[in-house]
Amino acid sequence: MRFYQEDGLCSLFVFYSEKEAVPMVNADKAKPESDHILSREERIREIQSFNLLSDVFMSVALKDVPACQHILRILTGIDDLKVKEVRTQYTISRIKTHSVRLDVLAETGKGKLYHIEIQRKDEADPPKRIRYNGSLIDAEFLSKGVKYEALPDRIHFYISEKDIYHCGKAIYPIEKELGGTGLPYDDGVHIFFVNAAVDDGSRIAKLMKYFKTADPDDDSEGELSKRVRYLKREEGGVDIMCEVSERIMERGRKIGEEQGRKEQARSTALNLSQMGLTPEQIAGAVGESLEQVKNWLAGAKPAN
Repeated sequence: MRFYQEDGLCSLFVFYSEKEAVPMVNADKAKPESDHILSREERIREIQSFNLLSDVFMSVALKDVPACQHILRILTGIDDLKVKEVRTQYTISRIKTHSVRLDVLAETGKGKLYHIEIQRKDEADPPKRIRYNGSLIDAEFLSKGVKYEALPDRIHFYISEKDIYHCGKAIYPIEKELGGTGLPYDDGVHIFFVNAAVDDGSRIAKLMKYFKTADPDDDSEGELSKRVRYLKREEGGVDIMCEVSERIMERGRKIGEEQGRKEQARSTALNLSQMGLTPEQIAGAVGESLEQVKNWLAGAKPAN
């Protein structure tokens, strides 16, 4: 499959002691060291179960330019596509609107952008998700005062575990045309829905089968296989994945703690309201914004 020709570059991250050696070490203090070793071993086992449908593992794997280039050449059908830069887990923040974090964003030397998105869970409305994410990408890459023709072409690959359209194809290109004319409508945006559920014998289906296993002993996917083997088997790569796993777990703990704090604050706010305090007084008492307190009192769920 080829949807256009690209002439330029494509651009798109032992504790050891004998008894006599530790008379001053409290047994309770020594225990966390043992726990740390065990948790690392558990993380290593967890890493072996990761596949490329995990956005975390995929994002780490595709920081490697040759691995990312391998995938994009297959998805686009452009055999000589060359990658210059890769950004993974790229965040576009907005103060007043919903921010997004992009799994993989690839930028071409001639201004073309490739966005690879992984979705394992059932998404309520993938087209509108793509529409919104795309609007933020466009805004991010069009500086104030620059003319619209400077907007880069944007190619979005939405990769899901299931065949969300149930039509038996591994990839669904979204084709746009002027109604009744047969003429293409080219706004520079190209969208492809890819899934790992359908094996239609295509090269993309073969790649998706590898996505589901990410077997470090499978060398069939060239540079991508090398990257997966490095992250799962070689010391430096395993260290990278252990560090990433630890950061994710720590972030999850902090989110859980914050959610618990929010729920406690909400409960306190409701109790204070029943005692006759004003929203302004409650906000000061629980350390939350007035808007948040008013939402709670109106029956809204606490913000995450």
